[in-house]
Amino acid sequence: MPFSKAASDALIQNPDGGMPRLLEIMRRLRDPATGCPWDIEQTFDSIAPYTLEEAHEVADAIARKAYDELPAELGDLLFQAVFHAQMAQDAGLFGFDDVVRAICDKMVARHPHVFGDASRDKSAEQQTRDWEQIKAAERGAARVLDGVALGLPALTRAVKLQKRAARVGFDWPSTDEVLAKLTEEVAELVEARDSLTQAEVEEEFGDLLFVMANLARHLQIDPEAALRATNAKFSRRFGRIEDFLAEAGRSPSQSDLAEMDALWNRAKAEEKAAKAGKA
Repeated sequence: MPFSKAASDALIQNPDGGMPRLLEIMRRLRDPATGCPWDIEQTFDSIAPYTLEEAHEVADAIARKAYDELPAELGDLLFQAVFHAQMAQDAGLFGFDDVVRAICDKMVARHPHVFGDASRDKSAEQQTRDWEQIKAAERGAARVLDGVALGLPALTRAVKLQKRAARVGFDWPSTDEVLAKLTEEVAELVEARDSLTQAEVEEEFGDLLFVMANLARHLQIDPEAALRATNAKFSRRFGRIEDFLAEAGRSPSQSDLAEMDALWNRAKAEEKAAKAGKA
C-alpha cells in the first residue's frame, strides 16, 4: 500500500529508515509525475553499465583496503539493485520482494550443510564442488557453458568458461602444457602482425589473452586482481617519475624515454628498499 505524501516525506527524511527508506526514495525518483526526469527515462540497458561500474568501485575500495569508503561504495551497489527492481516493478515484471525471495531461496537451497540435514564435515574445496553440483542440477539439461554471464569482465569470463570446461575433462593437465600453448600463441601473433589483416591480429591477440587467463587459473591467480595490482604499481611508479622530474622543475613532456626509464628503475629500487626495510 503506497504511503501518503506526508508519510513518504517523513520516511525519506528519517536517517534510521533503513531499507524501506531506500525503496521509497527509489519509488519517488521514478514517479512519472513528480520524479527525476533522468531516473524516469532509464532502462535496464542504460543502467547496466553503472551497475558494473559500482561493482568495480566496491572491488577497488577492498583492494585498497579503504574500508572507510566501503559503506558508501556498497550503498551505491545496493542502489543499483533497487533501481533495477523498481524499473521491473514499473514494467509489471517483478518487485524488490521477488529479488530478496530469489536470493534467500537460492542460499538456503545451496547450503544444505547449514540449513538442511547435510553434513558440515567437509573441506571448503568439497563444499565448492557441492555448490557447483547443485548449480548444475538447477540448470538441468543446459549445455556446459550456458549461464556464464556475457557482462562479466572478459578475463573473468574466460576463467569461468575454462572452469566449466575443465569440470567435464576439457583442460590441460598442468601448467607445462599451458606455457607451451602460450609460446605457440605468441608466435602466431607475431606472424599475424607481420602478414595478416588487423582483424586477424585482433583474433590472435584474443587467443593469447585467453591462454593467459588459463595460465592464471592453473596458477590459482585471479587475473583481474593481478592486473589491478600491476595497474596500481604502474601508476605508483609513474607518479614517482613525475615527482623526480618536478624536483628538477620539469614535467614528463620535457623528458625523454631514456631518462624516464632510468627514473622508473630508481622508483623500482626505492620500493624494493622500502620492502626490505619492513622485512
